[in-house]
Amino acid sequence: MRVLPLLILVAGCATAAADGDTREQRELTAELAGRTAGKAQACVPIRQGRSLQIVDRRTLAYRDFDTVYVNRLGADCPGLRPLNTLVIEAHGSEYCRGDRVRGLEPGSTIAGPLCVLRDFVPYRRGG
Repeated sequence: MRVLPLLILVAGCATAAADGDTREQRELTAELAGRTAGKAQACVPIRQGRSLQIVDRRTLAYRDFDTVYVNRLGADCPGLRPLNTLVIEAHGSEYCRGDRVRGLEPGSTIAGPLCVLRDFVPYRRGG
């Protein structure tokens, strides 16, 4: 009889791992619901009190007033995990395609591999 609860637990873990969605991914999906994707743009302005946030190893989000900008990297970036600090090498007053980012794990002093930003896709409410 002890095997049955263990099998149920293992099956539940396998389902969660198969889905693979992090809390950050679920939150972004919910936030984008009802929004329309606009034309991709190369840069977004850096505003005080706002920063890029890690969603997953391939996705960053930037919230600027009523617009959510999503940057989907060309490939997985191993250092990007939701609890890591994002280190951004931006030049000027905007985050732009070609800027480099890397993740810094909590308690670490050496950041992960460099990854390159791509275009930002704005999501706005309405059409």
